[in-house]
Amino acid sequence: MFPAVGQLIRRSAVVICSLVCGRGGSRRAEGHLLEPQIQEQSPSAVMRRNPFAAEACCPKGSHNALQELYNPTQAEFSGTAFLHQTRRDQVMETCRAYGSSGRKRRVLTPADLKHLVVDDEHELLYCYVPKVACTNWKRVMMVLTGRGKYGDPMEIPSSEAHVPANLKTLNQYSVPEINHRLKSFLKFLFVREPFERLVSAYRNKFTLKYNASFHKRFGTRIVRRYRRNATQEALQGGADVRFQEFAEYLVDPATLREGPLNEHWETVYSLCHPCHIRYDLVGKYETLEDDSNYVLRLAGVGEYLRFPTYAKSTRTTDQMAAEFFHNISARQQAQLYQLYKLDFLMFNYSTPSYLKVD
Repeated sequence: MFPAVGQLIRRSAVVICSLVCGRGGSRRAEGHLLEPQIQEQSPSAVMRRNPFAAEACCPKGSHNALQELYNPTQAEFSGTAFLHQTRRDQVMETCRAYGSSGRKRRVLTPADLKHLVVDDEHELLYCYVPKVACTNWKRVMMVLTGRGKYGDPMEIPSSEAHVPANLKTLNQYSVPEINHRLKSFLKFLFVREPFERLVSAYRNKFTLKYNASFHKRFGTRIVRRYRRNATQEALQGGADVRFQEFAEYLVDPATLREGPLNEHWETVYSLCHPCHIRYDLVGKYETLEDDSNYVLRLAGVGEYLRFPTYAKSTRTTDQMAAEFFHNISARQQAQLYQLYKLDFLMFNYSTPSYLKVD
């Protein structure tokens, strides 16, 4: 069975992260602690007030976000809290169902935590998933952690949102500091129907001229491997990768042997490790604004900060995904589904009706 908590290794030190999760703080993390100074505690025991430094922007209430989620002080939160409990349960059930007691435990290192953005002021941990509104969420996190430097998320250029130095990630902390944040901060991520996310990544990285770096880094490799009689222009530029070629690249065992997939098409399971880190809140792209503003209200900043809205005309839809998948073979469709199967099951997305799989 997948462990409910992650094991962190840093040099020779080994520590199992103790994660708090459950209804009203009653559920405790599974596993055993290897460092006696780190004790499991209920959410109420680890909660404490930690006001935002720039109070003029975003003052906090008496609850922190984690406590407000499991023990809401506002009646309007109760129904939403139940929704997110069902999403947490779905993740846990999938981890149990697809874990294997005979399989060697997956060990997480601090390097595995590079996608978890830290907001120490509001006690939030956000695992960003590319192609799931992560640019806007990074902008929001810059406002929350900027100590008054930023006011409107949409005034932050998208290029600035992706500069690593502008946000602090969990892998930059010591192991005890990592454990503390995993125990007592609200941990959340946002997910999307896996094939819509995949097609969105393809459209963005391989069909737009401004992504020349992706064309060079991945496009030339894909054309060289999977296109017969490729032109010299295609071999050198890699700017016209077809979706069928991209699909073949993803399911090729040689690709997997080369290392992890690029974050834009890597599985959420591999980016955020939801079978090791118990996320308190799973937001969905399909209910993006409602779920995002719920997080902000839990953090006590909802009256001052709203999640950015933007035009939906360019979003990749289920219909678009169906058109792209229509042009690839049943074999590739089945292999892609197997690659993203855990994301489908874990986040309760049904198998697309357009797939040619049994």
